[in-house]
Amino acid sequence: MTDAGIERSTGLRYGWTTGACATAATTAAYTALLTGEFPDPVRIDLPHDKHPSFALAREALSPGVEATVGIVKDAGDDPDVTHGALVSVRVTHGAPGSGIAFRAGPGVGTVTKPGLPLAVGEPAINPMPRRFISEHVASVAAAHGGTGDVVVEVSVENGEELARKTWNPRLGILGGLSILGTTGVVVPYSCSSWIDSIRRGIDVARAAGHQHVAGCTGSTSERVVTELYGLPEDALLDMGDFAGAVLKYLRRHPVPRLTIAGGIGKLAKLADGHLDLHSARSQVSPDALAQLVRDAGGSLELIAGVGAANTALDALQQCQAAGLPLGDLVAGGARETALGVLRGAPVQVDVVVIDRAGTVVGRA
Repeated sequence: MTDAGIERSTGLRYGWTTGACATAATTAAYTALLTGEFPDPVRIDLPHDKHPSFALAREALSPGVEATVGIVKDAGDDPDVTHGALVSVRVTHGAPGSGIAFRAGPGVGTVTKPGLPLAVGEPAINPMPRRFISEHVASVAAAHGGTGDVVVEVSVENGEELARKTWNPRLGILGGLSILGTTGVVVPYSCSSWIDSIRRGIDVARAAGHQHVAGCTGSTSERVVTELYGLPEDALLDMGDFAGAVLKYLRRHPVPRLTIAGGIGKLAKLADGHLDLHSARSQVSPDALAQLVRDAGGSLELIAGVGAANTALDALQQCQAAGLPLGDLVAGGARETALGVLRGAPVQVDVVVIDRAGTVVGRA
């Protein structure tokens, strides 16, 4: 796959979404169905003046009946779960005047819950990839005398297994992956798909009528809030490091109650005003923790010890030994940060802080 703009200024390569791969595969397959020849490589047009070309990994033609093309997804330098996956499209003629019908082949999921931008029962091919595919089908039809009435069946090899590593089961997308992409481009380490999954998780929770959701930094905090509140799985948001994404989306699409749960290290960063909790993008500040201890009336010795702590857990243990509830102070600070981002949205917030063993060490 090639494109003049594939390199970022950082030196990391852009990649292409499953939606872009499906668009390219559809374009090649429909061209072969109409002409008997597969364009290889096949070039497509994407927003922002991107015109990538894709090599065909598989092709099969039953003249006049159907054509299938497979393209291997290249996610560039992004750690994408679908990097290297074979995205295949089978194109057949549709009934006259029917337009484009989308089908989920093996490895592509089906929507089973409301709240997503697709109706229940639809194949999980998102609106923007559908638009890209439709535009390219129209172009091929115009170039080669077709009607544009086609059935487009998208498959992803091992997609059902790969989907278990994504949010899809929790969002009610069953049987495989979603075909994603708003621009067709994967920007390395942008984590846009994770943030999009957080937003869709909130949409699904709202559509299900849930009054209480939890943004959790990992599986241990998910277990803790499930034990505390008995929340159903589709009310649990796999927030990871993206506290800001949860809070900003809830500001626009509120749910009455939000619990934020996570380890003391990550929530100490939130208490310090960081909204991206990844270790590469924010650090625990011993000085900020020491200020919390100072404001709570801690001794000079404890303030100095926390200020020199190696980790947030080290600081916590010092405070526990001195009888000062650092976990509660961190929870309170994290809650204040969250309320600041929510800007008065009708969302009640509580915070649960845990240690590595999953023991609750602070609440606000």
